[in-house]
Amino acid sequence: MLEFIYSIVGFIIALGILVVVHEFGHFWVARKLGIKVLKFSVGFGRAIWSRTANDGTIYALGILPLGGYVKMLDESEGEVAEKDKSRAFNRQPIWKRMLVVLAGPMFNFLFAIAAYSLVFAGGMEGLTPVVGKVVEGSVAESDGFRSGDVLLSVDGRKLNMWQEQRLYLFSKALARKTVQYEVQTRDGRKITRTLNLADVPMSKIDARLVAGGIGLIAWYPTVPPVIDRVVNGKPAFKAGLKQGDLITAIDDEKISSWDDVVRLVSASPGRQLKLDITRNGYPESIFVTPEAVMDGDRELGRIGISVQPVSLPEDRRVMVNYGLMESLYRGTETTWMMSLLTLRMLGKMLTLEVSSKNISGPITIAQYAGKSAQVGFSSFMLFLAIVSVSLGVLNLLPIPILDGGHLLYYSIEAVTRKPVPEKVMIWGQQVGILLLFLLMSLAVYNDLGRLFS
Repeated sequence: MLEFIYSIVGFIIALGILVVVHEFGHFWVARKLGIKVLKFSVGFGRAIWSRTANDGTIYALGILPLGGYVKMLDESEGEVAEKDKSRAFNRQPIWKRMLVVLAGPMFNFLFAIAAYSLVFAGGMEGLTPVVGKVVEGSVAESDGFRSGDVLLSVDGRKLNMWQEQRLYLFSKALARKTVQYEVQTRDGRKITRTLNLADVPMSKIDARLVAGGIGLIAWYPTVPPVIDRVVNGKPAFKAGLKQGDLITAIDDEKISSWDDVVRLVSASPGRQLKLDITRNGYPESIFVTPEAVMDGDRELGRIGISVQPVSLPEDRRVMVNYGLMESLYRGTETTWMMSLLTLRMLGKMLTLEVSSKNISGPITIAQYAGKSAQVGFSSFMLFLAIVSVSLGVLNLLPIPILDGGHLLYYSIEAVTRKPVPEKVMIWGQQVGILLLFLLMSLAVYNDLGRLFS
């Protein structure tokens, strides 16, 4: 229940912040260019709070916190007094109208830069870039990577911690490139290893790319196979497994770590397993049948148990702090890379090279909002930065009713020297609404699939 509350509250706060940022971009630039703003609203529907400023602008908070809008003086939406016509949006030259429309997405990108920079300047805690395991048969194994390798740099980019390589590898994998790692081996030698990311299947290019697609797993301490939580209604619960149970064997294969449990259960969807456990010092045997769940194009077994995370030793943790200018540079670079990555992912989805299951909707966003808020301020800021970039890119797509659609209309007007016909704009709006409805339906469908799996 507490996690649900965190998700809802985190989602509302995140959406509120990003809506204000986006709409303030339109609002601020419009005012600076002399255009009269009638209303600035966060949320839709009946106003639960409003205030009228001295210049006549209404600031309001709508009852439905699912967006917002800036209403400007416009002759197409009603009669305008003669003295105010010069401040009407429709009377402005094309370059001014384009700047106002462009301002919303640009403020999303600026917010992302600020959020990333703030986190980089405040310090980030992460894992040392040491390979703990190389997945058997993976791209990393075939390219010579081994357990114990210390990853010093990738394509000349110094790696201070494990997490720093993820975004870069993601972009290179989508581009089907190779990267050069400088590696320090177990025996202290410094060598160069080439990782051919073109060998990574497109279906594996997702949030688990480094471990699931490439086969590089960061070093973690051995996690003992002790059950911390049993999910109500799942196979483990029905079979009688309890918190604190120590799993010693599965189908007579000795278990030494939680990884062994995950490996054997995942490989056995729908097949009964015998679990030898120790409970309160006494041995028992329990039979459980993992339910089958789909993970991409793979069928895996799940029984509904989790493990208590173990603490990392101090020598495996690293705190990275950057100076002000370095943080700003890295924040700008990360925002740029995230924007290109989002565009490439959308392009690959349209050409069916990447699964559309990578699209997330409000349920998944709410879950991540709640989880990041629980972890701490830095985590929540990173979450906001990622979503802000996504909103910026999405709004620039040339889809009618989005900012990108309006920019498309104004570009056509600039070339033809006359406005796009009203009938064409109405038709375009209907197509835009349909496209967004289909996109949202797909996102919610993916969310529900993740939720129930």
